[in-house]
Amino acid sequence: MLVRTSMNTKEAIIKNNIEKHAAPIGTTLDRFIAQKQGEFSYATGELSQLLRDIALAAKIINREVNRAGLTGIEGSIGEENVQGENQLMLDVVADTRFHRALIKGGQTCGIVSEERENLTLTGNSHAKYLVAIDPLDGSSNLGINISIGSIFSIYRRKTSTNEVPTLEDVMQKGSEQVAAGYVLYGSSTMLVYSTGYDVHGFTLEPSLGEFILSHPSMKIPEEGTIFSVNEGGYYDFSEGIREYIDHCKKQRFKARYTGALVADFHRNLMKGGIFMYPATASHPNGKLRLMYECNALSFLIERAGGIATNGKRRVLDIEPTDLHQRIPFFIGSPKMVNELLSRA
Repeated sequence: MLVRTSMNTKEAIIKNNIEKHAAPIGTTLDRFIAQKQGEFSYATGELSQLLRDIALAAKIINREVNRAGLTGIEGSIGEENVQGENQLMLDVVADTRFHRALIKGGQTCGIVSEERENLTLTGNSHAKYLVAIDPLDGSSNLGINISIGSIFSIYRRKTSTNEVPTLEDVMQKGSEQVAAGYVLYGSSTMLVYSTGYDVHGFTLEPSLGEFILSHPSMKIPEEGTIFSVNEGGYYDFSEGIREYIDHCKKQRFKARYTGALVADFHRNLMKGGIFMYPATASHPNGKLRLMYECNALSFLIERAGGIATNGKRRVLDIEPTDLHQRIPFFIGSPKMVNELLSRA
């Protein structure tokens, strides 16, 4: 009897070990994209491939970010980008990686980037889509090991696929995006995107090199206790904005601000909160870019149940007038944004 019990115990341990090591890894990004392709009556695979190209670029950039301190790639190149900002080596590398992946993928006819002045023609004039990217948001935090990210928007072109794409093809309102998302390079690397339905998050499994579905159908809490703003500019903000910040403090809300938009946005999406980048005397039109940052995150937050505004109107309704247009930006949990708007 003792021998049989011992054998049964041994068999159970072996079985448990096999089950543990052979457990399903979950749904990969590629499989998930293929499963969801049917949601688009006009899609024949191009959009799915385009998302895979973006994921490939993200994996490569993730590798560069993780070894930045060893390679010295986090330093400045001594030049400014089109935005008048100090350009870091990894800004240029990330921009190159995205352009290369999208051009070789063949599914985008044009790319606009925060790091480049004009529309880049890819040579794939037959393609239906254009991409707007911020290749490396928050890169000034790279040298101090704070999370940074990439942001992307995908638009369906207006002109015929028989023509060379023009700026008109990408200068569309945010409401016309067919997909948008971001990649967060942090303690784990995540790709979060939406194609106009739910918002889904995928975590990179480094040993497999695969993004695995980890956060399906993400929703922002209706109300939160986090406010994210650079309070160093407090006295440059309008009276209404200062009043709302004071309200947050009186409510004993938590002040959380890293200076990396993707990191602050992701935290508030997960926990509930509001991110604010108001207009100031030095930046009366705001500082964040409509085409590369605000449209994509606004597209995501609305699908997750939140609100995005420039303080006067819905961000996704703003008609772009310039490729590098800046706006004031307020985004987050609906009750918090509405409270801000009642005071602003």
